[in-house]
Amino acid sequence: MRNTLRERLEYEGYAIETAESEETARALLHRLRFDLVLTDAPEIHNEEQLPPFIVLSTERSIDSAVEAVRHGAEDYLTKPIDMNRLLQSIHRTLDREPTSDCTPTPHPRRARRAPSGTTVEAIIGTSPEMVRVRELIEKVAPCEARVLITGENGTGKELVARHLHLASPRAAAPFVEVNCAAIPSELIESELFGHERGAFTSAIKQRKGKFELADGGTLFMDEIGDMSLAAQAKVLRALQERKISRVGSDRDIEVNVRVLAATNKDLREEIRRGNFREDLYHRIGVIVIRVPALREHASDIPLLTDHFIHRIAEEYHTDPKAIEEKALAALQERGWSGNIRELRNAVERLMVLSGEKITEQDVLLYC
Repeated sequence: MRNTLRERLEYEGYAIETAESEETARALLHRLRFDLVLTDAPEIHNEEQLPPFIVLSTERSIDSAVEAVRHGAEDYLTKPIDMNRLLQSIHRTLDREPTSDCTPTPHPRRARRAPSGTTVEAIIGTSPEMVRVRELIEKVAPCEARVLITGENGTGKELVARHLHLASPRAAAPFVEVNCAAIPSELIESELFGHERGAFTSAIKQRKGKFELADGGTLFMDEIGDMSLAAQAKVLRALQERKISRVGSDRDIEVNVRVLAATNKDLREEIRRGNFREDLYHRIGVIVIRVPALREHASDIPLLTDHFIHRIAEEYHTDPKAIEEKALAALQERGWSGNIRELRNAVERLMVLSGEKITEQDVLLYC
């Protein structure tokens, strides 16, 4: 695991040190300055340096996650590690809270994402469904209306949110993400609104929450349909009053935030079942943008496939592969329950496992 993480993160452009024991890790922490620590032993955290740290653990209990975050962990991930989620957590932590003069060293042949977050993938597709999504973004982005983005997992809801932000007057201000499904209900208040030093055990420093970090910009609340009712009530108050209060403080802080929310659930059905507050739904859903499932715009699959082939070739430092028309037709016939994310993974497999050209047989074998 340690070697795999080192290789992947070096490929992503980061300078990495590894430690096979807590003793070695402590020595490294005393000798060098780090921007971030990944550990399954949070007790090695050096209180004199206080680099941010992410816990990687085999323990899946909520109690363990709560304890780790209360001791200062930026995130808590269980093994086997979801690399996409880990990379998102790393980017989010380093963008929010730089702790040293060190910066990741870019890979010599790989373009890096701008630290300001101003570069973003294009929304690809010429189908009527995707043209409609882009038209809605152009109309909605300049105003301050809150937007609810709906659609199945893997359809690109976060991408739509980023385009809304970058096309808005707030583009130069922060774009802050929070995955509502990933935060235990016990921690949602601290995560969203922050806390004061001493607010609870091991709150050794003041911490700003997501609302405060997004002040002047955009807060993207992903998977909002998975929040507990208690958390929903606190978010509703923040949206109504445009004020937040850190845990452990009795002082209100005014925040100027545009909220974009996303969900893969039918919130009206969740309201009917008593799982989602109707008043919050009307607060976040002034405008609703539905991102279609890939099977609904299968005509865009050739364009998407070509885009992924070139992107993956760039990442692997190889030449793009040609793909047969029959292979593209075979891709278009599939259901793609995982949508664009699944298609991207399939194209990566084809790039790795196929010969000089991607054939229909390759699609049948590897997708």
